[in-house]
Amino acid sequence: MPKTTRVVIVLLLLMGALWVRPASRLMASSQGNGGAVEGSGQRATLKAVAAAAPDIPFSVYDSQAEAMLLNLANQARAKAGLGSLTLDAGLCQAARAHAQQMVSAHQLSHQFDGELPLSQRLADTTNTLLDQEGENVALDFDAASGHQHLMLSPPHRANLLNASYNVIGLGVIRSGDRLYIVQDFGRALPNYSSAEVKERIAATVAQARHRARLTDLASRDLPTMDDAACSMAEADKLGTSPIHQLAQRYTVLTYTSLHPETLPANAERTLASRTLRGFAVGTCYARTQTYPTGAYWVVLALE
Repeated sequence: MPKTTRVVIVLLLLMGALWVRPASRLMASSQGNGGAVEGSGQRATLKAVAAAAPDIPFSVYDSQAEAMLLNLANQARAKAGLGSLTLDAGLCQAARAHAQQMVSAHQLSHQFDGELPLSQRLADTTNTLLDQEGENVALDFDAASGHQHLMLSPPHRANLLNASYNVIGLGVIRSGDRLYIVQDFGRALPNYSSAEVKERIAATVAQARHRARLTDLASRDLPTMDDAACSMAEADKLGTSPIHQLAQRYTVLTYTSLHPETLPANAERTLASRTLRGFAVGTCYARTQTYPTGAYWVVLALE
């Protein structure tokens, strides 16, 4: 192959990488006895868990190259002392659809005109709860060369060796003598049931009380709490009418979380009050415009 052609291919490989942090969009607010709620005023409807990807013939994809890239990625991670990446079917669906977009456009890109951003593309194809996403795209002659060149590019190498990532989706399409390669990465979190979320929050409340050297709070069961939490998810904001109604009787903390065991920063001081006697928790898991890959909406009522 002419030297100039090889240089062009290498330059295409060094286009950059994408790093997305949905966790930075988490919200928290508090109110009590009629106080006003602060939070996002943006409204959105609940998102479907999965949507259909473009109807692309399976034979188009180079499954052997995809398998080799997964193997090479995990070899590199093992050498660096990192855990292996697990193949996620939904992320593969998103990666393959994006690879087809690159083939159709005859160029590399992380987002084409009219195409959804990465976080939304992944949310539309996987049921997995993610709090981090990233993407590598490349053009090369075979899987081994593609992996080698990606590892030579600092931002692509950073994605491949990101210790936080634990799932991956791969999409590889051969066009002529070259491969269009897409690697979609993510950090998958456990999908807890409502009861498990409440147990984790209750344990964290108890820990906060112990740090303040105060007695445990009694756990209450208020039947309207989950509905109040889901009202926030449906509105895609923390301040809703059911929340305001609860605040007439209780001190209320509302927030969104990807990690149920972590309370918002303002909760520690509130929970240190010596006048508190009990608490109740309401939760609702939902995917919204603000949280396309999902989040737990939580309301904590203190009395």
